[in-house]
Amino acid sequence: MTDRLTKYRKQFLEDWFDFNGAGMFFIICMTYIALLFVKRIFIIDSIAAFEVLNERGDIWVFDILYGIQYLSVPIFLAWKWSWTTLTLWIGCFMFGYRLHFNQLWKMVMLAEIVFFLPEIVKVLWFTLFYTDPDYNDYMAFYPFSLINLVDYTQIAPKWHYPLKSINIFEVLYWPVLVLGIYFLSGKKLKYSAYIVLSTYVLFFFVWLAFYLAVY
Repeated sequence: MTDRLTKYRKQFLEDWFDFNGAGMFFIICMTYIALLFVKRIFIIDSIAAFEVLNERGDIWVFDILYGIQYLSVPIFLAWKWSWTTLTLWIGCFMFGYRLHFNQLWKMVMLAEIVFFLPEIVKVLWFTLFYTDPDYNDYMAFYPFSLINLVDYTQIAPKWHYPLKSINIFEVLYWPVLVLGIYFLSGKKLKYSAYIVLSTYVLFFFVWLAFYLAVY
């Protein structure tokens, strides 16, 4: 197992990790913007309430808000990746791993690809299966999350975000970060797991608890 991971680590660093960071940042941002555009055209515009707004000529307000969302994508991603990288970098330092912040940032950026999957699933769900949602159904839905196990209309709104945040893609993200730190450091895999669990995963649940406390 260790020998196989060592082989993959060398291949990863040589063939995959030597990419242009600015170019990858642009590609990921444009992918999210494209997904937002697809959701707007094929899902949101077909929701009855927005059809009425469009007929009345009042949809321009929503157009402005959605336009701001497009512009906020690179800002949000840069903030998210920087915070995640800082958390992991501190954890690496505590465990004696001297990794460059820029290397970790590139790794975190590459790991973001995991979160393309739920966005694609959401588009497919509302365009192929649940084709007549209302806006609340659309906003409350997150693929393979805890909120899908309950009736969101029967729980307090403050629980919606935490229940959506705990999902299979978030859990999949954790071992991706573990492997990323392992590949960059070349140290033992279990210590990479300790770093992620004691930093990113811990702060993830602390953030959800803080959100519930101040909602």
